[in-house]
Amino acid sequence: MPEPAVTVELADEAATARLGARLADSIPSGSKELLLTLRGELGAGKTSLARALLRRLGAAGPVRSPTYTLVEPYDLPGGRVLHLDLYRLADADELDLIGYRDLRAGTLLTLVEWPERVGDTLGVADIEAVLDYAGQGRRLRLRAGSEAGTRWLEGLAGETRGADSVN
Repeated sequence: MPEPAVTVELADEAATARLGARLADSIPSGSKELLLTLRGELGAGKTSLARALLRRLGAAGPVRSPTYTLVEPYDLPGGRVLHLDLYRLADADELDLIGYRDLRAGTLLTLVEWPERVGDTLGVADIEAVLDYAGQGRRLRLRAGSEAGTRWLEGLAGETRGADSVN
């Protein structure tokens, strides 16, 4: 049976923001410790997508890229969300040095940019997001890697807000 997946064409940053909000809205109720990985070239929109999702979940004030801090935690109304950027990590051992497993315990959601920097150390992502350049815009492919991820994508496909098509 193929893994559930959706593809979305994103014409601009506003479309990316709408999709990030829709992702937040479609998180299955009762979920915890979800993992969303974000892959793509520099400038493809990973942080923009994460920022929009965090905003919709209730993040107020600056939503910084964790490029230099590695981890930005957010205590939000629905639960704790972590945003990690692993671009500067040399290998998976460094993930242990920042206390990843302890940080992630009990969170609602962990967003990880550049997961490929640590191989399979993160485990299976509930949803893997891959952003590619597509003409003047971007293409976002979302693939579920777990039962929770499948429910999440089903909720996203059922969302009717926004004009961006989800296939």
